[in-house]
Amino acid sequence: MNIDELTLGQVKELRNIFGERETKTRHKDIGKKVIIRTYSAGVHYGTLESKDGGECTLTNAIRIWQWYGAASLSQLAMEGTKDSEQCKFAMPVDTITLKWIEVIPCTEEAQKSIEGVTSWKK
Repeated sequence: MNIDELTLGQVKELRNIFGERETKTRHKDIGKKVIIRTYSAGVHYGTLESKDGGECTLTNAIRIWQWYGAASLSQLAMEGTKDSEQCKFAMPVDTITLKWIEVIPCTEEAQKSIEGVTSWKK
């Protein structure tokens, strides 16, 4: 068989055999600032780098331990916090991979507010 005669299915099968996976459809929020609520690792804010099935990867990720001035994560993503002094946001990490429940895009107003909170450290 000539390589020019391979079907699309055969090409995909060969790619899988040699460890190359099909590329997933690009999620609409890739590259945007989001809040992620996870199954068991809490709440995180950062730039959505990838989302595949039940996992996602954030860069410049901040763990949101405690927030004030917003009644819910939805409000936090839309308006940010109104009381940054009371918030406990961990220092950012370069990258983190999480199992997500919710992916909530953030407005520019919320981004400025969240990124303006001083990192909580001990």
